[in-house]
Amino acid sequence: QVQLEESGGGLVQAGGSLRLSCAASGRISSISRMGWYRQAAGKQRELVAGITPGGSTNYADSVKGRFTISRDNAKKTVSLQMNSLKPDDTSIYYCAAEVMPLGRLTYSNYWGQGTQVTVSS
Repeated sequence: QVQLEESGGGLVQAGGSLRLSCAASGRISSISRMGWYRQAAGKQRELVAGITPGGSTNYADSVKGRFTISRDNAKKTVSLQMNSLKPDDTSIYYCAAEVMPLGRLTYSNYWGQGTQVTVSS
């Protein structure tokens, strides 16, 4: 069983910062790409940022220059540092990872349960 557990959401004023963290646990052979998605009320889930095992990153245009994604391969964690937050960043944020479980030869997508980020104006 593979699990992703997020932490670090909350309420912050516009212009403030939050740091989200996500830890993968369970019977894991390998982790490929990791990322953060978000879904606001009434909207589709969208990619916020992604990172490869080698550290290559990509970001949604709306967060470039404000958010930074990082990972620790040894600890199986991924983090999202969010600065200069705006009310439009209010969403449920989900951690995602492409994981190869022990005993398998293919990667599957796994998701965390989500953490609420609310930015007040």
